[in-house]
Amino acid sequence: MNPTKPSNKHQRPGTEKSIIIIMVLTVLIFVAASAVMSQWSIREMSKIVRKQFNEEQMVIAHNIKNFIEREFSFLDKEIKILSNELEKNEDPDRAMKATLARVIEWGVSRIEFHDMAAGIVYSGHPFRKKISCSPLEETLPLPFDLDVERKNQVRISDPQITSSGIFIIIASPVGAGGSKMIYCHVNISWFLAPYLKNIRSGRTGYAWIIDNTGRFLFHPDSSYIGKNAFLARKEKSQNISFVEINKIQKDEMLTGREGTGWYISGWHRGLTGRMEKLIAYTPVAISKTPTQKWSIAVVAPVSEIEAGVRDKYMHQFWVQLAAIFIIIAGASVIMFFEVRWSRHMEDEVNRQTRELIKSEAKYRSLVESAEDFIFTVDSKGRFLSMNSFTLKFFKYSAGDHIGKKLPSIFPKKMSKRLQQLIRTVFETQKSIRQESGLDLDGKQIYLDANMVPIWNEKGDVNSVLCIARDITEDKKLERHLIHTEKLASLGTLAAGVAHEINNPLGVILGFSDLMLRKKDKSSQDYEDLKIIERQGLHCKEIVENLLGFVRTGEDNGHHHTDLNLCLEAAIKIVKHRFKKEGLSLSREFSDTLGLIKGDSRKLQQVFLNLINNAADAMPQGGKLIIRTFMDTHLHMAAVQFQDEGIAIEDKDIDHIFEPFFTTKPDGRGTGLGLFVSYGIITGFGGIMECETRKQSSSNTASGGTIFTVKLMVVS
Repeated sequence: MNPTKPSNKHQRPGTEKSIIIIMVLTVLIFVAASAVMSQWSIREMSKIVRKQFNEEQMVIAHNIKNFIEREFSFLDKEIKILSNELEKNEDPDRAMKATLARVIEWGVSRIEFHDMAAGIVYSGHPFRKKISCSPLEETLPLPFDLDVERKNQVRISDPQITSSGIFIIIASPVGAGGSKMIYCHVNISWFLAPYLKNIRSGRTGYAWIIDNTGRFLFHPDSSYIGKNAFLARKEKSQNISFVEINKIQKDEMLTGREGTGWYISGWHRGLTGRMEKLIAYTPVAISKTPTQKWSIAVVAPVSEIEAGVRDKYMHQFWVQLAAIFIIIAGASVIMFFEVRWSRHMEDEVNRQTRELIKSEAKYRSLVESAEDFIFTVDSKGRFLSMNSFTLKFFKYSAGDHIGKKLPSIFPKKMSKRLQQLIRTVFETQKSIRQESGLDLDGKQIYLDANMVPIWNEKGDVNSVLCIARDITEDKKLERHLIHTEKLASLGTLAAGVAHEINNPLGVILGFSDLMLRKKDKSSQDYEDLKIIERQGLHCKEIVENLLGFVRTGEDNGHHHTDLNLCLEAAIKIVKHRFKKEGLSLSREFSDTLGLIKGDSRKLQQVFLNLINNAADAMPQGGKLIIRTFMDTHLHMAAVQFQDEGIAIEDKDIDHIFEPFFTTKPDGRGTGLGLFVSYGIITGFGGIMECETRKQSSSNTASGGTIFTVKLMVVS
């Protein structure tokens, strides 16, 4: 026999009952804990939401404050302007009309000018066309201290309640002595209502303003306006004590303080009854002398704010309660929802990851597609990364640049300059911007480089980001503008000098001719006079060139010509010289060019000068390429003269368009060819540019000079 078996059978139901009780108690504890936590969360979140909402209300209050102070500052300036104009004995009718036209939207109901010495008062209203003039019966008493001996002082009175509304008076003396005064009457309702009536805090919150005595100057309920704020509320809701708002008004708002809080109200946009409101208040300075401050309050009912929080957390509570009962119903269901939730979270993580990858790809695409030099280097000047534009420009493949130093790409001089900038960025931990010139394959380019420090997670600079932009074209434009201004001044000077020289030169040539007629052609005197005549004619030619430069702008808008035909005509003239000196000339003409604005004769003069200059620059032989094309960016027809001759020195490039400047040997040139040519092209509204490149020993790039002329096309 086993005496324990029956007892076990009787204990099993009790154990199951205990388990059920424990489970029920556990469920009740979970439910109670969930309810307590929900209520606690609601309270904590309400505190946070209240604080954040009041901060937003404070932003609105500051915006209103800035608006009022800005508008009063505007009225202050307008009154000072009117005072200054009247002090200069300006016509009061004209001056007051001009001021009223400017201040019509700022609540000004009337402007008066009292001339006590003449016994006249001028009065103007914003909605009346005429300024009335009448005898001065009595002077307005000043509601504040005003030093009439001081000019340009403006005083603002306290708000005054009349049957027509609430007004303030802005007064200012005209000149010294106090015999003339300006009084500007401002209707506070007109001034404030257009802006404040549309203010909303949350769905139904609003703003109100009290002055330094506690009277309402603005309130959505017009019955409050002009009344004492302490008494007006009590009259409307006698069952509410208003202790909180009265304390805020007395201790904070009327003492010029700023802050936030809450209070019990009995009214809100037509709704009555006890309700809690949030308030943010800030003072607004109306005038400094005498000191006058109003206080702006932005309020909203707490119920609007907490309702959303309470609904959200109550919804969460019921969800939690339902989840607990689902747990009791079966672990399988919980596992199902848990797996489902895990999958949802996994999908969300995957989605966020895809978004992050997409964002990174977008950023990388922006950097890679940018037509700027973008790369990063470490403190020793070794490349860490480089965008596609830089790789392509320097003919590198992806990854080849990593670990290499600056001299592997940039010239030695440029590398030293960049290394110094990088060192400075590491030392100062600040960005540096600098423009630098770069001689690349014999071609001078200019870069605007911006060095930006990159910090690691410890806050230390571990690399430098360089973003460099090619500003060569900007430099060319800058140089063109400088030449234009310089040559404009030189042209004026040249015209004056040429006219002054022409008179004595005419006398010299005239007398030389008379004396030549009297001398025997075989005599020494005749030969000497011929030398004088030759040199005089040479001077005359120089003077005519100078005058030709000054006149290049005359009547240039009435000629149209074919650029290619004009070039062909010039080439025919120099064709024999090129053949004789063994020079090669190549044409690359575009057949899509239309007519250009310019005189063909003058343009041939420019083209002949540029072609002959190219021939002079190739004493050992070479090739001149003349090409025409359309500059689509400027919508201008362009012609280039590219030679393989001696390059222009860097020190001379900025002076080649100046008069009498030449690099040719003595007797070979006057230094006026490019000067006159530049004047002809700019006279036609065109552009003339020069680019020179030296022969580089490190590569096969040829040297030479390129002159580019751009002319306006006939539309």
